Amino acid sequence: MTATEQELADLAQRLGRALEARNLRVATAESCTGGWIAKALTDIPGSSRWVEGGVVAYSNSAKSSLLGVPAGTVAAHGAVSEAVVRAMAEGARARFGVPLTVAVSGVAGPDGGTPDKPVGTVWFAWANGRETSAVRERFSGDREEVRRATVAFALRRLLELAEA
Repeated sequence: MTATEQELADLAQRLGRALEARNLRVATAESCTGGWIAKALTDIPGSSRWVEGGVVAYSNSAKSSLLGVPAGTVAAHGAVSEAVVRAMAEGARARFGVPLTVAVSGVAGPDGGTPDKPVGTVWFAWANGRETSAVRERFSGDREEVRRATVAFALRRLLELAEA
């Protein structure tokens, strides 16, 4: 089931309250979502108190130049991989100087899928200073549904981390 705009707004608002209560700031490193996670966060009034910024690194070269993802990592594993999203999350954390980041890279479709990485495959990583965790998910639906599900999944995990 795809998250609605209201559900995304509710998640972002809850995340904002949790971040503000703990005096934390967040940054995003996005590929397949094209900045949608940052948009959901900054749609919330007062978000400047807990959002530092975001990077849309859609191309491989942008992932390297903006987030410090080694070109060799992209070449060895592909843009949609655990190694790349971990590097994206850690790069965003280092560049923005914040305690919490999220990174996403995936195949939103309708084309671009492979047998190993079919349409709907998305890698996520969250860096919180103590550790960087990553997970792969596979979402169904059209391009919009995959991207919306990605945003919701990213926000839910950020909320868990902020509340921990």
